Amino acid sequence: MERRNRNILVVLIGIVIVVAMLSSFGLGLFAPDTAKIQLPTPGASQSPEPAGDEDYVRVEITPQTVQYVIEHTLSRPESYGRTVTIEDFWGDGQSGVTRATVWVDGGWTHTTATQPGGTVRHSIVGDGRFWLWYEGSSRTLTGSADEDSADLEGQRIPTYEDVLKLKESDIAAASYQDKEGVACIYVETVPDSQGYVERYWISVDSGLLACAETALEGQLVYRMSAFTVERPVPSGASFELPDGTVLHTVGSDG
Repeated sequence: MERRNRNILVVLIGIVIVVAMLSSFGLGLFAPDTAKIQLPTPGASQSPEPAGDEDYVRVEITPQTVQYVIEHTLSRPESYGRTVTIEDFWGDGQSGVTRATVWVDGGWTHTTATQPGGTVRHSIVGDGRFWLWYEGSSRTLTGSADEDSADLEGQRIPTYEDVLKLKESDIAAASYQDKEGVACIYVETVPDSQGYVERYWISVDSGLLACAETALEGQLVYRMSAFTVERPVPSGASFELPDGTVLHTVGSDG
């Protein structure tokens, strides 16, 4: 009798272990693949959940979740063109404006930046190298590229990687906003050691930064904006050096 009771006890212990394992791990065997993240929309909390939304996880944009949402939901197109406007505001209320045309295709970037004084600079980055020259000159500077090479001419065009590099404690606010008709993820930083506050609007549609601002004590000192994107890159886009060397052909893999 005692031996039978021991056998029953062993069986019960085995059942408990199996149930515990299924509770911890088994659900993943029968559940669908990792749920897709669905971004909230303005006023979504007041509207009913759409039908057929069971496979999505609605993530609200907060300082704690915004970096995760950006990293796991946004991606830039491989081929596009756009015009970027950079404004530096001086103390007298005047601003210096730089306008840059950016072409991106197949891992290559060609930026043409017209500065306030009229100087035009070109840069091409691709295949691990950069090329830099001034309009009207055949002299080209070249060298090994790094992660900052696309901004060689100092136009200071940030990307959403700048947001991902922030410490969570440096993010003061995050939300989902409409900026000039573009649905965006908005991020604002706490003032840095010098009092500067950074604001970013990242387009949900293109994954590109639509706007960025820097303010000091409530005064705007810098703004970058690029609200329209042409996809793919325009057919007339060129990745050619002043001497006629073609570094990349639009539509090719390299």
